[in-house]
Amino acid sequence: MSYADKLFIDNCKEIISNDIWDTDFSVRPRWDDGAPAHTVKKFGIINRYDLKKEFPILTLRETNFKKAVDELLWIWQKKSNNIRELNSSIWNQWADEQGSIGKAYGYQLGQKHRYAEGAFDQVDRVLHDLKNNPTSRRIITNIYVHADLSEMRLYPCAYSVTFNISGKTLNAILNQRSQDMLVANNWNVCQYAMLLHMFAAVSGLEAGELVHVIADAHIYDRHVSIVKDILEKPPHPAPFLKIDPNIKDFYNFTVDSFQLENYCFNELKTKFPVAI
Repeated sequence: MSYADKLFIDNCKEIISNDIWDTDFSVRPRWDDGAPAHTVKKFGIINRYDLKKEFPILTLRETNFKKAVDELLWIWQKKSNNIRELNSSIWNQWADEQGSIGKAYGYQLGQKHRYAEGAFDQVDRVLHDLKNNPTSRRIITNIYVHADLSEMRLYPCAYSVTFNISGKTLNAILNQRSQDMLVANNWNVCQYAMLLHMFAAVSGLEAGELVHVIADAHIYDRHVSIVKDILEKPPHPAPFLKIDPNIKDFYNFTVDSFQLENYCFNELKTKFPVAI
């Protein structure tokens, strides 16, 4: 099995056996029929993925690799907050009539700030430091900006990344306040593994370890039976990631710059609901 499968199995079993439910509380999320979307949770999960060994995508069920990369590029490359620039419908529920999700995600990464070396947005500051300040312990992005929360259609879930270079290896820590394990866990892992690969490739570095820190790791009540069914399926070996070696500029990557070879996965016949 892939290591991503192993961690997903371990995480979900731990969450379910932890048996900490929020059913005694009033909760914000709702199902399509208006019923409250309650969860069973585990506080403080930390997963480590060694990208030198394999690409951390689930085989227990499919993760739509192309759509995950497209959303990542929408946020980190286009620095967009408008779903009309996104090639999927995953953000439609949170957008306004103009397609905007407010001052969230890509909007925050695209805001320029003044530094001693000049004005940079957060993405360009990271790219600058990876090449010019490789020993820096200050290579951090943060999109959880309290002053703008009231103008965000959804508060950021994955909100901060810390990059760190060890020798010629680029590592990163992804901090996440909240994680819907069935819908979004491996989606986010694949995205930030790809971001690490991209940043390493254009900086003359090798992608190393992605550390994923989740504050509130949860499974929704209507997802528990689906998760249990997924965990009973036989996993497959991890696929092999190929990246176009000719791309030297982060802004030249497209979804077609990456290929997953031999990606085998189990078909998930049950369509699962998404809590809003």
